[in-house]
Amino acid sequence: MSALVLDAGALIAIDRGDTDMHSELHVARRAGMPVRTNAMAVAQAWRDSGGRQVRLAKALRDMDVRSIHEVDGRKAGELLAIAGLTDAIDAGVALPAGPGDRVYTSDPDDLRKLCGAAGNNAAVIGC
Repeated sequence: MSALVLDAGALIAIDRGDTDMHSELHVARRAGMPVRTNAMAVAQAWRDSGGRQVRLAKALRDMDVRSIHEVDGRKAGELLAIAGLTDAIDAGVALPAGPGDRVYTSDPDDLRKLCGAAGNNAAVIGC
């Protein structure tokens, strides 16, 4: 089964009430499609200490938020070297993507390079 994989830009779009991202989440959930991100993408999007990011908090409850471990860090570094890029958090978003997955990102050019370097054949979609 394919999944949605979200970067920080997609999480920020959810937080801002972007109707396209909310629609994608709704369709994915109705289809039983997993929605994934990683803890560092959450760190880029999360600024709430007072309950203001309600949309994002609600969406995160139903997501598979992956931790980043040493092995992941090494793999992300290898992807960055292959792709000629430097954003480790973007590489961490490309890692859990697989064939047929859709990666939603505010940086489609870099994520296409990273997914290509990972050989995962994921569809990268700008948001």
